[in-house]
Amino acid sequence: QLRLVESGGGLVQPGGSLRLSCAASGFTLDYENIGWFRRAPGKEREGVSCITRSGAITTYADSVKGRFTISKDNAKNTVWLQMNSLKPEDTAIYYCARQCLVDTVDYWGQGTQVTVSS
Repeated sequence: QLRLVESGGGLVQPGGSLRLSCAASGFTLDYENIGWFRRAPGKEREGVSCITRSGAITTYADSVKGRFTISKDNAKNTVWLQMNSLKPEDTAIYYCARQCLVDTVDYWGQGTQVTVSS
């Protein structure tokens, strides 16, 4: 059964860091692009970051560029999103997904809550 399971969310103060994990099962990351998305309260879902199947190409939303880093380990079948210098506006539910364009996503994780607040 194909699954994506996120973990690592939580409550953090502004300026703090969190590392989100996305563990894949039922398929191998060697052959798939993986995206991170988020949905903040009252807002539409937005793409945050993407990593290609080889890991050679990564992309970021302008709002997180320079603060977030996406990485993967195909041997562990896991993708991470390192989030530094967090801001209150980063508060959202974060989802990983198979594929990076929302219209092409075929599997979503259940999401993990990130709250940035003092």
